[in-house]
Amino acid sequence: MDYKINKSEEQWREELGLERYKILRQKGTEFPHSGKYNLHFDKGTYVCGACGEPLFESDSKFNSSCGWPSFDDAIPGKVEYIKDTTHGMMRTEILCANCGSHLGHVFDDGPTETGQRYCVNSLSVDFKE
Repeated sequence: MDYKINKSEEQWREELGLERYKILRQKGTEFPHSGKYNLHFDKGTYVCGACGEPLFESDSKFNSSCGWPSFDDAIPGKVEYIKDTTHGMMRTEILCANCGSHLGHVFDDGPTETGQRYCVNSLSVDFKE
């Protein structure tokens, strides 16, 4: 896919640092219950940790007890959805539509009316009040 922001992997690695690079660019996953936004419920907007694009509003965040920040909806047009069959599972990967960075996965088991649970790595996002 063609993204608005395109950088070499070397540029991404240099800008993001090793830990964030592993998650955002190499599709890694942080340990459950370890991320700073897991139980964070301040009002504001969660933006892509790589490019700063707004992705999720705080009013869509809920405590899913899964160990990662969870949202029931994304800002329209800001997230890309990719079929992911790695690790012997059938999942939907979510990427920033602006730069293609890995955010996490979305599942159809959310408790709200959307029925969605966007399971996001804390290292994939930043928070803006």
